[in-house]
Amino acid sequence: MNDSAMDKAKGKAKEMTGKATGDRRKEAEGRTDQAKGKAKEAMEDARDRAKGVKDSMSDDD
Repeated sequence: MNDSAMDKAKGKAKEMTGKATGDRRKEAEGRTDQAKGKAKEAMEDARDRAKGVKDSMSDDD
């Protein structure tokens, strides 16, 4: 499991725990962790796309 997926899973668990116990702070922390995981995932995707563009632009023929 990569870093972004771990943050999203941890965040979902915190959010659900917060909802179950009525702890709004833990619920908010969970949503924040999920957002952090989504942001990391977006950065990883952008990095992969940039690498793909760079690789397609190189003239190895």
